[in-house]
Formats: sequence, C-alpha cells, structure tokens
Amino acid sequence: MNKIANTLKQYMPIFDWLPNYNKSNLSGDLSAGLTVGIMLIPQGMAYAMLAGLDPIHGLYAVTVPLLLYAIFGTSRQLAVGPVAMVSLLTASSISTLNPSSPEEYLMLALTLAFLVGLIQFALGLFRFGFVVNFLSHPVINGFTSAAAIIIGLSQVKHLFRIKLPRTEHIQDTVVAIAQNISDIHWITFGIGIVGIIIIKYGKKIHKSLPTPLIAVVFGILAVTFLNLTESGVKVLGDVPSGLPTLSSPSFDMSVWSTLLPIALTISLVGFAESYAVAKTIHGKHKNYKLDANQELIGLGMANFGAAFFKGYPVTGGFSRTAVNDQAGAKTALASIISVVLIVLTLLFFTGLFYNLPNAILAAVVLVAVSGLIDFKTPKTLWKNDKMDFLMLMATFIATLTLGIETGIISGMILSLLAVIYKASRPHIAILAKVPGTKYYRNVERFTNLEKRDDVVVIRIDGPIYFANVDFIKKKIDRLVLSKKNTLRTIVLNMESVTSLDSSGAHELDEWIRMWKTAGLNTSISGTRGPIRDILHTWGIIHSIGADHVFTDDATAVDFFDNKINPESIQELSPYALQSEKKFDESSTGH
Repeated sequence: MNKIANTLKQYMPIFDWLPNYNKSNLSGDLSAGLTVGIMLIPQGMAYAMLAGLDPIHGLYAVTVPLLLYAIFGTSRQLAVGPVAMVSLLTASSISTLNPSSPEEYLMLALTLAFLVGLIQFALGLFRFGFVVNFLSHPVINGFTSAAAIIIGLSQVKHLFRIKLPRTEHIQDTVVAIAQNISDIHWITFGIGIVGIIIIKYGKKIHKSLPTPLIAVVFGILAVTFLNLTESGVKVLGDVPSGLPTLSSPSFDMSVWSTLLPIALTISLVGFAESYAVAKTIHGKHKNYKLDANQELIGLGMANFGAAFFKGYPVTGGFSRTAVNDQAGAKTALASIISVVLIVLTLLFFTGLFYNLPNAILAAVVLVAVSGLIDFKTPKTLWKNDKMDFLMLMATFIATLTLGIETGIISGMILSLLAVIYKASRPHIAILAKVPGTKYYRNVERFTNLEKRDDVVVIRIDGPIYFANVDFIKKKIDRLVLSKKNTLRTIVLNMESVTSLDSSGAHELDEWIRMWKTAGLNTSISGTRGPIRDILHTWGIIHSIGADHVFTDDATAVDFFDNKINPESIQELSPYALQSEKKFDESSTGH
C-alpha cells in the first residue's frame, strides 16, 4: 500500500500536498488564484490572436491544461498557459502549411499541442530532462530577444490598424510597415497607447493592480460609450460561451512529419523557459522538491489537455508565475482556483468582451514581450566571454532574419559546436615549484616559482579523447622542443584528467615510448582512481613502469633528481605492489 502511495506521489504530486493541505495557506492561494485568473483572461485571448487563433482558444488553453499541470507538476507556484514565445512559434509553423480554413488551422494547432505533449511526456518518462542543457543561456537569450522583437512588430497591425503580411522575417515586416504607415488609424492607435500606459505604469500605483484587466475594461467602455466601431475601431465581436468540448488532433503521419521540427523546438524552448522560472521561484520556498523530469511530464500532460480540449501549446510563463508568487500562492490550489474563475467566465461572461478593441490585446502582448528583450546580458558577455557573445548575436540575427525555427536550430547547433570546440582545446599548464614547499603551481598565474630548464611538469585540464588528442600532442611537442637542449625530465600531471578513451590511451602510450626512446626521464603524477584503472587496462603502466607513477609532482621530480632512494619508491607509487594484479579498493579511490 505504501508503495502505491509513493508511486502516486511521484507521478501525481497533488497526492503529496493536497492530503496534507494547511488551511493557513488558503488565503494566499485564493488571492493568487483570483489575481492570476483575472490576468489570464486578457492574456489568453491576446496570445491566441498572436497564435493566429480565435481569442476563445486562449481561454480554453487555461482550463484543462492548467488543471492537469496542477495534478502532475511539481512546482507549486508555476502558472501554466499560453505565452508569447510559444504563440509566435505556433503561428510561424502553421502559417507555412497554408491551411485552407480556420478549422484546418485549429486542427494543426491541436496536433502541434499533441506532439509537444508527446515529446515532453516521453522525455520526462525516460528521464531525459537534461536535454534542455543543449540550449545554452546565450542561445536562449539571443533567441528570446529576437523573438520578442518579431512578436512586437507582429502586433503593429493591430496597434496601427494597417495591413501587414504574416511573416517571421523582420526585414519583410519593417518594409511593410514603412509602406503602409500612412494608413495608420489614429483612434485605434490612441486606444492602444492608452492601454500600454495603463498596463505598464499602472503597477506604480499599486503592484497588485490587475492592469491588463483594467486596460480591457477601459477599451470596452471607450468603444461602447463613444460608439468607436463606427469610426473604424476593430473589436473582437462574438466570443463563444460554454466550456471547451472534446477535440481531436490529426494522426496523419505526413502532418506529424511537417510539424515535428517546430514541436521539438517548442518542447525544448517551452520547458527551458518554464523550468527556469520554476527553479527561480522554488529557490525562495524550498519546502518541496522540484523535479525536472516530472516537470516535463506535467507540461506534457498540460499539452495533451490543450490538444483534446481546443487549446494550443502551453508552458509556464514568467510574468504570471511571478504574480502568482507575489500574490501569495503556496500550493497548486492557486492554479485550480484560477481554472474555476476562467470556467465561470466561459459560462457567463464572454458576452462582455464583444466590444474589446484588438488594439488593447495588442497592448497586452507588447508590454509582456518588452521585458523579454535583454540588453544587459550581451554587454556582460562582450566584456567577459566573446565566444558566448558571438553565439548570442548569431542566434539573435539568424532568428530575426531567417525565421524562428531556423534561428533556434542555428543556436542549438552553435551550442554543440562551442562545446566541441572548447572540449577539443583543453587548457594545458606548465607547473613549477613554490619555493620552500612541495607544491607545484601554474607559471602563468604565480610568480617567484622555481623554474628549471631540465624539468617540465605539464598538467592537462580535461579529458583526453579522440577530438582533442592531436591538439594536446602538438602543444606538448612545442613545449618539449623549446627545451630540447636542456630537458632531462618530463612529468605528466594527470590530476585534472577526467576521462581517457582508446584514442587518448593509444597516443599517451606513443608519447611515453617516444620520450623514453629519446632518453628522457618520464613519469605520471596525480592520477585519479578511475584513470589509473584505464592506464592499467591499456598497458600504459607497463610502458612507463609502475615505479614511474607518483602521487604528486614533487615526488616525481625528486625521484629523478636522485633525492629519493629507489628502494623506497614502493611507498610512494600506488602501482609498485599492484602492477601485475587486480586493484583493491584503495587503488581505485581518489
């Protein structure tokens, strides 16, 4: 029975916190649930429009999906639902398929949500939460900033009420804006600007004010009492009432194959965004466990809910989660309360949104994405890490000019190439003795060291494997050649070597044989247990000699300086007594 209970708690965390719910948390959860629920109404509709869907689908996306995350997710403050980034990715992917009708467009959105759910659920189930690490912070930063600009420009058509093509290429959008700017509808523009001011600066009056909802109320009242529809202001019109009915995504493999690349992108980007904010908020509470793999399962289930209840892909949002936490959310009950408020809105209040101007929804999106454009990180990277700066800028420019999907894929490829490049060029240090001690330190970082022309102590910082062994060899060869007339002793410090593959072992054996043939005293120092096992397996210990492997650099140098009696070397080398037999536990430790 306990095993079943533990399994339920592991895969459905609601069974962990709900049976032990503390009534003292209710006031905070109620306040947060109502606040976020109010916030979700205009945001959900605005993001649905950004995704190319009718606004009602944004409200559908925060009913069943939000409820499922509350059941399966581990974060107790994360607010799941439509977000600007995922909405843009949804629009950009589906528009390329040129759907022939709104019904087909919706079907593709449902299918995309299903695929995102399938990918995230599978990644979580098979414990692949680490895959998000392939999206480095500079790549996500560059992609997010570029996408925020694209999103913002896409809303200009609603803010100005001008015609713009649906495109994710900034150059096309800018040209279209320049060509049509003379057609700007000033009343619509005025409403949008007032909406932006209310949303952005209303918080200065009081941080708990639901400014997006206030902007919505302003827009509806302005249109209703000033009869602005006759002046050309575009409004939402009829918003269907009632709860979402069951829907079905497509199971056509040709559709799947077309949507799969963007589904994978949304899965990774959405999870990266969601987990980042969940982890940040979790750091303030720490009274529950945040599990990356279970988060994937929770988000996967939420997207399944979107696929089968007329929503579209969802993930955790930065702004809503921050509001949820600030408003006092202690458990996922806050999200369930938000769902109840959305359900009541769908049942009884959708008619109130008939006169809501599209420009107000554009204002909601514009204010939300303006905070995603990061100017600080590029400046910091320019000063501290040029490679990461170039990676950020390359992703940023690729996303702006080549499109969302190309941008994020380019960024992922750049991340992998950067990892390979760095791993193929490990740091190699020349060490010398600190006077009056037995310690050896990097000559580039320490002064007044005892440097010798007849001894070179080389430390390799990183793995030795097929991709970097040639780089290591060339660097060591240059060091050895620079001292060819005076050099007598080479000590290879391997304390920072974390792994050694067959290619690395083969080359290491070749170096040792070559140096010994050249008459150089050769030794290895500071090896860790697992590396010593590999040296033994590949016969390198036999090549160098068990009595030429030392625990530290000083012992190795002193031995060849004849400061140590060869007969006492058994006490100083971990191999002298074990070179021909299987190691015991003491030989494989650190």
